[in-house]
Amino acid sequence: MDNLLKILSLPDNIPIVFMLIAVIYLTWLSFSEARKNDKLIDEGKRDQVYRRMIE
Repeated sequence: MDNLLKILSLPDNIPIVFMLIAVIYLTWLSFSEARKNDKLIDEGKRDQVYRRMIE
């Protein structure tokens, strides 16, 4: 584990670590929004999906 932390904290790897964190977060966020939109569609509120996106 110590070796991994040393490798990740090298100056060349710090942007890659931040990018990896951003990709994981944005993937989670997109799936969360998709789940909410699917729930609205299942409830028959298809027009509210677009309204949620532009708010």
